[in-house]
Amino acid sequence: MLDVKNSIDNLEWTTTHHLAHIQNQHPFMRRWAVQFELAYTDFRVIQMALQMDGQHHELLADFSQTYEAIHNYEFAFAGDGLEGFNQQYGGELDEYANQVDHFEDLIDQIRDLEP
Repeated sequence: MLDVKNSIDNLEWTTTHHLAHIQNQHPFMRRWAVQFELAYTDFRVIQMALQMDGQHHELLADFSQTYEAIHNYEFAFAGDGLEGFNQQYGGELDEYANQVDHFEDLIDQIRDLEP
């Protein structure tokens, strides 16, 4: 598999910290939006590396589906701020946290594939 260590590290840090930011009801800030955009690029790099490797279809599918769920939560915050997020997903913080926890497990599995 391609070396995507930096993308893995950045994506894991960003998803974990964005969840904490929202859980703590911190307001939207520009830095958060930049991190959000860069994390999506990291996701696509990792996804492409897994696709090119061609040996871990189930992991790729779970990784993609889980990140897309996380991305939906983050997109709501990026697009409509804390108030908009709370209106759309305020009652789903536990589910959001569960998605991030599962994503961290998937990230660990991907790290194990690193050259």
